[in-house]
Amino acid sequence: MSGVGPVEPGEGTHAWDTLDVLDATTPPRPRGRVGELYARHRRAALATATATVLLACGTYLYATRPQPPAPPDPPYPSQVTDLHYLSGEATPKGAGPHSFSFGVELSVLAGPPVTVTRVSQPYAGMSVTSTPKAPFRTSAGTSRKVVITMRVSQCRKVPWNAGLPFLDVTLRNTRAIEVHSFILGQRYAQHLSEALQVACSNGSG
Repeated sequence: MSGVGPVEPGEGTHAWDTLDVLDATTPPRPRGRVGELYARHRRAALATATATVLLACGTYLYATRPQPPAPPDPPYPSQVTDLHYLSGEATPKGAGPHSFSFGVELSVLAGPPVTVTRVSQPYAGMSVTSTPKAPFRTSAGTSRKVVITMRVSQCRKVPWNAGLPFLDVTLRNTRAIEVHSFILGQRYAQHLSEALQVACSNGSG
C-alpha cells in the first residue's frame, strides 16, 4: 500500500493567492529600536494634531463669543453744567478802575469732570477775568463759587440796559469742548446795568 502524503494546493488555487495578497498589501511593521522610534513619532504627531485642533476650536469660540454692549458715551459738558447768579462781590485788589465783580455758582451734575477753560462776554467794551482763574476743574456732583470781575474799557460799547445779558463759558470734558452761553436772569441784568452806570459815571471813553 502506497503512502498518502499531505495534500498540497495546486497551481492557481485560492490558498496561494491569499498569501500573495497579504504579502503584497500588508506593510512590514518595524521592529526593535526602529519600531520604538516609529511608535514614539506617531504618538507625538497625533498629540500635536490634537492640540492644534483644540487650539483652533478655542480660538474660534473666543472670537465668536457674545460681546458685552459698549458703554454709553459721556454727556456733552454743556448738558451737565449749570451756572447761577449769586450776588455782587467786592472787587479784588488790582482789578483796575471801572471794574466790578459778582459771584456765580457753577455746578456739574453728572459724567466726567468738567474744566472751564475760558470765561468771556459778548461786549467789546469790557474784559472779563475769574477767580479761580481759568482753567479750573469741577467734578460731577459738586459745585463751586466763581467770582467774575469785569473791567469797562469803553463805555460807549457796553449795553446800558441789557435785557438778557449772558456769559460765554468754554467747557471741556472727555466728550467734547463747547462754548456755551449762560443767561443768568433778571437779577444779573439789573446788577450789570447798575454796575455799568457806576463804572462809567466818571467816563471811561
